[in-house]
Amino acid sequence: MAGKHQSGNDLGEMHEINVTPFIDVMLVLLIIFMVAAPLATVDVKVDLPSSTAEPAPKPDKPLTLTIKADGTLAVGNDTIPKDDLPRALDAATNGDKEKRVFLRADKTIDYGSLMEVMDTLRGSGYLKIALVGLEGRS
Repeated sequence: MAGKHQSGNDLGEMHEINVTPFIDVMLVLLIIFMVAAPLATVDVKVDLPSSTAEPAPKPDKPLTLTIKADGTLAVGNDTIPKDDLPRALDAATNGDKEKRVFLRADKTIDYGSLMEVMDTLRGSGYLKIALVGLEGRS
């Protein structure tokens, strides 16, 4: 017994905190989070290249960057090495970093390679990037 009796019917004050309800609540929350955490992850395989969205208007002379199936890059119709991408874009845009770059990628290109090219674009100062997909397919 934690408290002392001072008289026959009076109980003294207990200066202890009862943590049992707190522990019970914490264990229930732990179980809920353990069950809910696997449900929050996304594990769905998708095929992203096609699009049914309304096509956006394109400029008269779009700057197109293409990632071919073998991983090589092309600005317009000219194949370039990956290391020369910033220089080739500067030459194609005359140094205008505000020009939109239309990025096309073969659907066999892995996501990591696509992100590597997008990081190179961002690092070079080209922040306006439009991803191009097939139009009219479902």
